[in-house]
Amino acid sequence: MTSTIHILSVPIGNVTKEEACAFAFKCIEEGRAASIATANAEMVMRAQSDEELADILRHADLVVPDGAGVLWAAEQIGKQFKERVAGIDLACRLVGEAALRQTPVYFFGGAEGVARDAAANLEKQVGKLHIVGTHSGFFTDEEERQIIEEIRSGGTQLLFVALGVPKQEKWIRDHLYELGPCVCMGVGGSLDVLSGRLDRAPKWMQEHRLEWLYRLLKEPTRIKRMMALPQFVAAVKRDKGAK
Repeated sequence: MTSTIHILSVPIGNVTKEEACAFAFKCIEEGRAASIATANAEMVMRAQSDEELADILRHADLVVPDGAGVLWAAEQIGKQFKERVAGIDLACRLVGEAALRQTPVYFFGGAEGVARDAAANLEKQVGKLHIVGTHSGFFTDEEERQIIEEIRSGGTQLLFVALGVPKQEKWIRDHLYELGPCVCMGVGGSLDVLSGRLDRAPKWMQEHRLEWLYRLLKEPTRIKRMMALPQFVAAVKRDKGAK
């Protein structure tokens, strides 16, 4: 049983990247559907006002600590996550394992061509993948039905969904049991980085919990979203004071 640390009532698994990967492939081996979410400060704050998202996170099979904010929040209540499990790092680890096992994988989301290019770049890094298919995050109702059928009929066992928070979490919740025995993970903007459309923060910024700052400098339009960070800090301090 994975231990959890509750950050503003969101249960986050105290797992390493390797433990999260092992969990995903255990589900695949057992032939059961599962959902993986990657919780950062923005997502946790959104869950405070979006009860639907909060419920999804409470019932997800695994929520990993993605982001410096949730690590800091745990420290404020005298607890500590084993490590940060960044969504992009976990996705790459899962893909690497999928290459070794030839696990059927599907990449879904992003702008036109992003999923396709991310899959191609990953193959250059990890070797031949069993790619069931790719599709952008733009689709009609009819195309959505076709995507679901392609995922299911292709025997997909590992699905990466990049529709943005909270759309991707809600999409996974709505369709998880239509997809067959598939492990589904919301990956947000990770496919943009993996496709080469965006650069990731330098290693030293990742290690010093400054990846959020790099993303803001690269994408100034994120400023409204980043306002969730001071709100998160204030909420954590209020929550700590109430206990």
